[in-house]
Amino acid sequence: MGLHSPLILRLSRRLTPARALIVSFMGLILLGGLILCLPGLTGPAGIDFIDALFTATSAVCVTGLVVVDTGTAFTLPGQLVVLALIQLGGLGIMTFSVFFYTLVGRGVSLRDELAVKGSFSHQSAQDVAVLVRVVVFWTLIIEAAGALGLFCFWIWDHSVGRAAYLSVFHAVSAFCNAGFSLWSDSLTGYRTHWGVNLIFIALIVAGGLGFIVLSELPKLGRKNRSKLSLHSKIVAVTTLVLIVSGTLIFLALEWNNVLKELSFHHRLIISLFQAVTPRTAGFNSIDFAHVTNTTILMTVLLMFIGGSPGSTAGGIKTVTAALLVSLGLSRARGFSKVNIFRRSVPDEVVSRGLAILLVASAVITLALALLLISETGHLDHTQTRDVFIKIFFETVSAFGTVGLSMGITPELTLLGKLIIIITMFVGRVGPLTVAMALLSRAGQARAYNYGAEKVMVG
Repeated sequence: MGLHSPLILRLSRRLTPARALIVSFMGLILLGGLILCLPGLTGPAGIDFIDALFTATSAVCVTGLVVVDTGTAFTLPGQLVVLALIQLGGLGIMTFSVFFYTLVGRGVSLRDELAVKGSFSHQSAQDVAVLVRVVVFWTLIIEAAGALGLFCFWIWDHSVGRAAYLSVFHAVSAFCNAGFSLWSDSLTGYRTHWGVNLIFIALIVAGGLGFIVLSELPKLGRKNRSKLSLHSKIVAVTTLVLIVSGTLIFLALEWNNVLKELSFHHRLIISLFQAVTPRTAGFNSIDFAHVTNTTILMTVLLMFIGGSPGSTAGGIKTVTAALLVSLGLSRARGFSKVNIFRRSVPDEVVSRGLAILLVASAVITLALALLLISETGHLDHTQTRDVFIKIFFETVSAFGTVGLSMGITPELTLLGKLIIIITMFVGRVGPLTVAMALLSRAGQARAYNYGAEKVMVG
């Protein structure tokens, strides 16, 4: 025991909050992959371990990319395992561990506390026990409300038990922004159903706002709106702008294409849904293999931005995008600080946003290059032009933990599946978190700086 104590102590010190978060997700993914390979969880044909690992990664990372059809490849117990992985991944395994520790009255380690705070809160002074209760409370309330709403519509199409199961599965999947559906065509069958679409939109947006924002939103109906944090204001405004602009752009671009021959109100609800779902939800009500190139570009940008910090969503996050735009506007107006909503944002926060943008771009570029090698080999580019856009779309979708696809996922090679698995993982835990975990001195401020010298830029 004494011989192992120094080693355990050393490993404990090296397990930073970023590394602890990564290890917890890796452990859950591996466990989920192994469980999905067990007899009785899949059909008679079974499932390869790589496909089980891909499914587990997609579920834990709340992505929604699938190499096998969830509704037919897995039995009811298998689907329940996928659902559990989605819920655990959506909230974060660290949050669940802290939550259960608080339930039984055990102490919470500083490492767990920092990991949970970093995942869900921008306020370092936030009490972790209160934070976890807020997260779990809002999750259960919103998912239950969404399931009840879906049940009221689906009870007319299915038996009571089937309608209840479908409602719970899809409500959890939507709120966690997972994009998993028990139908092979996702929500295409309900693409013009206003009730079902609005419930999914509400769940997706709620899951993508972040738990801190959800807890502050009730203040909007009061006179003390000024007490909303700057974080919540940025998230709310940016989300609204992206949804409205995305809806109008999709409506205009696809008016005479995939929306052709539909009534105006059906075109409107489809456009609204497709403006919301690329923000890391992954459900689709139209076939992306037939949209215009401009629509693909807009969808890629929405997938890259993703949801908001502290939420179940992926991407570089809405606040990062808003700060980068504000950085350009503030510099153009002659301000030395980044100003937004009559507040100045600390330089270290802006620097973190820039770092996230750079690391995210590097991850996507590297993953895209490796996928092009694994999927197209040394073929002439004239033979693989259609494949390039599909792979690019798939890469951004994996990084943004979106789940939208142009149909290439089941056709990926073994190496291609591994690349997408890693990309989904990095996108879920955060590119900057991965970078910090890999650097032994990450987060430690240097006690010195080198001499300054100007260079030309632009």
